[in-house]
Amino acid sequence: MKACLLYREREWSNEGHYSEERAVIQDLGLETLFWASARDVIRDEKEPSRMIAVGEPDAFLESTMKKVMMVSLSTEEEIRYRQEILRDCLDTESFIYELYDYAAGVLGEWDRLGRRAGAKTGSRNSARALIMEIHVLQLFVTSLVRLKGILGKYGDRLQAEGLLAFQKRLYEEFSDEKEAALQTILKGITFYANDKEHGEGVLGRVVNKPGIVLGCGLGDGLKLGDFRLEEVTTDAKKYRNPTSLLSRAQSFVSERSKTLVNLQRGTELAAQAEQLEFNTVRYVVSCCEAFVNAFSGFFNQLHTQAAFYRGAVNLAHHLERFGIGHCCPVVGGQEILSFAELKEAVMGMEQKRNPVGNTCCIAGKRLLIVTGANQGGKSTFLRSIGIAQVMMQCGLFVTADRYKSGIFPYFFTHFTRREDSAMNSGRLDEELGRMSRIVDHLGEGAMVLLNESFASTTEREGSVIAYDIVRALTEAGVKVLAVTHLLSFAQRVYEEAAGSEDAGVEFLSAQRLGDGKRTFRMVQHAPELTSFGLDLYDEIIRF
Repeated sequence: MKACLLYREREWSNEGHYSEERAVIQDLGLETLFWASARDVIRDEKEPSRMIAVGEPDAFLESTMKKVMMVSLSTEEEIRYRQEILRDCLDTESFIYELYDYAAGVLGEWDRLGRRAGAKTGSRNSARALIMEIHVLQLFVTSLVRLKGILGKYGDRLQAEGLLAFQKRLYEEFSDEKEAALQTILKGITFYANDKEHGEGVLGRVVNKPGIVLGCGLGDGLKLGDFRLEEVTTDAKKYRNPTSLLSRAQSFVSERSKTLVNLQRGTELAAQAEQLEFNTVRYVVSCCEAFVNAFSGFFNQLHTQAAFYRGAVNLAHHLERFGIGHCCPVVGGQEILSFAELKEAVMGMEQKRNPVGNTCCIAGKRLLIVTGANQGGKSTFLRSIGIAQVMMQCGLFVTADRYKSGIFPYFFTHFTRREDSAMNSGRLDEELGRMSRIVDHLGEGAMVLLNESFASTTEREGSVIAYDIVRALTEAGVKVLAVTHLLSFAQRVYEEAAGSEDAGVEFLSAQRLGDGKRTFRMVQHAPELTSFGLDLYDEIIRF
């Protein structure tokens, strides 16, 4: 049985992460999103418009969101598949809460039965191992019955293709007929396993002995011999069908056990009878192995996949706390990047306010260069695009009124960093080293975000380095979005673009009003030969 809630035809495999995912997480501040997705938010009863974060973060939700968000989907169909399921989860939040808690509960009970103990349960031919297998079988049957109940409860409100297909698979692979057959089997063998309390309320697994009926023959000298199993008597005996699995198992074991019980061995008749009983139950349980194997990986997958959607709902609530809206992004070609009121989600949550949004439409451009006033919101603008791109590519919503972009599975960030604390290398060496790793991992469909890269050397040298690298990247088909204070670099690219009819370059600038005020909005503008640093100087001197 497959859950297939993250992909249409396959399960989650935790493969295909962004090559430089640690840099992406650090540069974009994504740890804040992972943390927010792991913490529940509720409405204030006294003030319904107010949302309150409650409880401790769920470590599993946090780690799952990190893993899933760092793996880009490859096609528009894959993204739409997740978007549809997420839309149902946002519309019917109690469904995904119940599904996630259900899956976690099943795994918790399985752990209590010894799932993580593995080989510690002893030989598969031991009574202890057999008892655990019976309890696991019982757990699976009970849990799947409950899962069918959950899906039936919300069936009319679920519209996503992935959820409807999930429900259909469950009803096919755990049909009412199969459920009834398994319940009958369990009714016949659960006598063999029972819960018994030992000291301090600790549950232990013990064998609850049924009655064993043995048949035998008379040999020479009226000696008893040729023992065989005739019956395993249980509370369910009077209801048992003679053709039931347990009855057939008794016949099977009896035919093969005529020489297993022998008084010539001594006085171990009870032990030999117990072995017959064990063989009978062992045979019945082995007939259910295909069912157990079919669902043994299902609950883990369901837990992980439900966690992604549960985390997404939590994230949506955190955004709502601070008035940050979101939309379902549209997948387009790699030549287009268009959005309206795109906001930097991480900054909004960290500063607990609704940040300024930006609107932009860049079509047919391989290079975007953003210049302008210091403290004008350029880096924030670049991060907002990077965060939105990562969220879109894993099937999440984005924090904008409208967002459309292509899929870039080779996604990289190259932001300025502090000097190496051990002084093993200078900042320029470190930047060039990171850029080298990016180049080594480039592939078809690549996007690189450069934030004040190569500003750690002189303006002249940095401009030359930036120009050569950016030109090489764009000529290789890489989409580059660059925020820069290297004005010589920006001016050189602008002059070359002015003399070309199809330069493939877009220039934006951080808006600055006549009085020096920053609006934190980006506008189309040619590169300016100043970053207006004197504005900040005057502001600092005044205070």
